[in-house]
Amino acid sequence: MVLQDKARIVQRLIAETKDLPPRLQLAAKYIVDHSHAFGMDPIRETARKIGIGANSLVRLADHLGFDSFDALRAPFRAALTARYDASEGLGWIDRVSGAGGFGSEHALSLRNEMEITGQSLRQFTADQAQQAVEMLTGAQNAYVTATRASYSLAYYFHYVGRMALPGLQLIPRHMGSPVDEMMNVGPGDVLLAITFAPYSAETIRALRLAKENGARVILISDSELIAPNITADLFLKAAAQSQHFFPCFSGAMVVLEGLLHHLIRQGGDEVRNRITSYEELREDSGAYWQAKLPKVRR
Repeated sequence: MVLQDKARIVQRLIAETKDLPPRLQLAAKYIVDHSHAFGMDPIRETARKIGIGANSLVRLADHLGFDSFDALRAPFRAALTARYDASEGLGWIDRVSGAGGFGSEHALSLRNEMEITGQSLRQFTADQAQQAVEMLTGAQNAYVTATRASYSLAYYFHYVGRMALPGLQLIPRHMGSPVDEMMNVGPGDVLLAITFAPYSAETIRALRLAKENGARVILISDSELIAPNITADLFLKAAAQSQHFFPCFSGAMVVLEGLLHHLIRQGGDEVRNRITSYEELREDSGAYWQAKLPKVRR
């Protein structure tokens, strides 16, 4: 019930953000994107992180029908408490941290990675996975796109995914913009786009072009509100907070791996035979390094 209450508030914020005043839009986006921090921090700290006055948070709470900021925050705090009460078996990280020196910093990184993957997996529901697989396998043409650092994720998904979906297309394939290769994208097609803050202008242009041409969109990102007038038919949220200056992609990777799992398993014998043929071809062409056995003197 606690998680459902939190989810209802988040969905309402997503639906109503575009109609709110600018400062309340900032507050709504922060709550959607950083619900865990929102559940922990007091009002002044939350306002500082957003860059608005505390009164704006009170106004947002009133808009949503709550009599105070604390009442709005309560479902998020309760969900956070329930989540951590269920956490066990991480004593080994405490031991790494307790070693001191570099161990403390290493433990900070480990906890962040586990938090990111845990958040992403909890949010990646079976219904979402099924819908994504049905969209991709039922598409007339399926495309996957990303630019800049996120391109590595798209490249890997295409590299493995084309064994289950031979027609899966990676755009851009070479140096350039995704829109250069979207001239024929239209109804019946699906675009899977990957982007994380700061969001790539090229990926946003590709998303807009896909929707304008009637294609359906699957968006993998840290936020559903990446830019004005960007709507996805299916949004898969992947946590990306890091302890350095760039997004952490481990959350996105576990979501992509989940999709690949379902695509390959649902393909059955046809996909397994195709993978076997790929592997045999690679071995025959010397694609994989193999150690040579030493000659034995007789």
